[in-house]
Amino acid sequence: TAALRSYNHHADVSWRTQLDRSLVPAGRIPIGGARRADRRKLRSRRLDRNRGSARRGFPMAQQAHITLNVNGEPVAVSFAPYKTLLEVLREDLNLCGTKHGCELGECGTCAVLLDDLPVLSCLVLGIESDGRSVTTVEGLMSDARLHPLQEAFADLGAAQCGYCTPGFLITAKALLDENAHPTRDQIREALSGNLCRCTGYQQIFEAVEAAIEASANSPGAETVPRSTAQEGTAR
Repeated sequence: TAALRSYNHHADVSWRTQLDRSLVPAGRIPIGGARRADRRKLRSRRLDRNRGSARRGFPMAQQAHITLNVNGEPVAVSFAPYKTLLEVLREDLNLCGTKHGCELGECGTCAVLLDDLPVLSCLVLGIESDGRSVTTVEGLMSDARLHPLQEAFADLGAAQCGYCTPGFLITAKALLDENAHPTRDQIREALSGNLCRCTGYQQIFEAVEAAIEASANSPGAETVPRSTAQEGTAR
């Protein structure tokens, strides 16, 4: 009965905690450096919403109006001032590639590029993106062609249920923009803030490496010096 149900619940939580620890490094830093303070701040914003107030002095009936650049196009949008960037993208701009996950900065599913840096959009207020540049997974295509990362994820089975895939793609793109030839360890570290329950991560790492190779072999690809660590590994 009740005692048994309580035991089973705690056993299940403990098992999932152990699974997380085995899959994700215990010291991982979520994308954008999300910390407990960030999560407390987000919870405070939600409490403000539930109490009928909003941050920064906006009355509940008033709309926030901002302009920003989304996937290379200027956009003007109005929304309730308590909304996160994640909610603005999905609900007001109809860009649903960015997914709702934990909404606490833990899973990496909602990752986007804000001024070319990866952030968790569930921890960023929409009004904080005023005048800035946002790139979502929809913006990875160029000239109606998939990004090499998108092709590699599809070809190598790195996307299975697909729910976490947009966050992985955005985070991997940020890595390759900074370091065109990362090592496997650098890829693993960069993606350590993204959780996946389907692939076991191996296919994801292989897909990133395949995208690197495809980009290097594409016509007109620039020759970028490899890192010292990778040169040593190659020798």
